[in-house]
Amino acid sequence: MALRHAVLAALLDGELSGYELAKAFDVGVANFWYAQPQQLYAELTRLEKAGLVVGREVVQETRPTKRLFHVTDAGLAELEDFAAASAKPSFVRDDLLVKVRAADHVDTAVLIEQLTERAAFAQAKIDLFGKLLRSMRGDRTEDEFLRHGDRIGPYLTGLRGLSFEQGNRDWCARTITVLRERQTVRARH
Repeated sequence: MALRHAVLAALLDGELSGYELAKAFDVGVANFWYAQPQQLYAELTRLEKAGLVVGREVVQETRPTKRLFHVTDAGLAELEDFAAASAKPSFVRDDLLVKVRAADHVDTAVLIEQLTERAAFAQAKIDLFGKLLRSMRGDRTEDEFLRHGDRIGPYLTGLRGLSFEQGNRDWCARTITVLRERQTVRARH
């Protein structure tokens, strides 16, 4: 997947400025495709040159003029082609996993501190995803929303993000417990 596909998918919800796109990425897309705001602005420029998005200027009275972008028919065709292509399996690249892999040879107190931070970050994301999912489905139950909701794609990816962060939190908690128990056992001997 290229950043272009993630940007096109994020713009399916309606017109967004570069700033709004960066916010949307931070909340709904960052778990499966991370990009810096400057990368998003550069990608919007490339997409516009390629005719996959169109931007329009919006003059604001008390703020600078902003540009809003939306997906063109060519952009939708690009997403169709992307969706039809075979999906590659995902791979995890995480420096904390490398550190834990070396747990028998490094300071476990430092690892426990970093795992605690990661668990707190995961919990914050879990809370954010929960709020986002509740907002998307409104007063409907999840099953009702998934059967009858207008746009379920963002909801389904939000569920994956929620599950991912719950897995991170739970793994961190278990790893912290194991490392602490090992510290205790070693201190006795």
